Amino acid sequence: MRIPFGLVTRRRRLSQTGSCGFSLVEVMIAMGLGSLVLAMVMSFSLFGARSSAAIGNYASLDGRSRYALDVITREIRQAAAVIAIQTNLPVKSLTLTNTDEAATVTLTYDSNARTLVLARTGQPDLLALTECDRWDFALYQRTPWVTTTNVMFYPATNGSGGIDLTVVKLINMSWKCSRQILAQKVNTESVQAAQIVLRNKQ
Repeated sequence: MRIPFGLVTRRRRLSQTGSCGFSLVEVMIAMGLGSLVLAMVMSFSLFGARSSAAIGNYASLDGRSRYALDVITREIRQAAAVIAIQTNLPVKSLTLTNTDEAATVTLTYDSNARTLVLARTGQPDLLALTECDRWDFALYQRTPWVTTTNVMFYPATNGSGGIDLTVVKLINMSWKCSRQILAQKVNTESVQAAQIVLRNKQ
């Protein structure tokens, strides 16, 4: 039986048209693979942006801490005595006197504002640290006794164990700062610490 020419042409067109399309399963697989690749690219991009921001923040905070350490160290070394302290949050403070220059120096940490401010007689207040999560200090009688096996500190205390400000010769300070990176708070600076001797203490 002969098939008309027009019917053969129509069948060929139908078969060619059907072979050009995608099935639902193929579309679903392609969408899944595309979403997976896009998620991986976004994850790597976010990781790279966060790492770059962390490096920049670390450098900025470390520079700020070095500046604060230089200023605070200079003031404490020139001081003659510790005259007052406050250790209860939300505000901690450490007050020293410089008899040679007839000045008083006060370091005040506000845990709510996350700031450390240095106030000196006759000068405007200096914002030494910002974004500061913690600031602590400890008072000792003199520089530590170092042996081959350990380091011994002598707390500035009296016979009953209370703090005696008149014998303070060494101040140990430490603080930690942080910032938010892409709406996530992370620590971008390690703990900074310093031991400072009151050189003018008699």
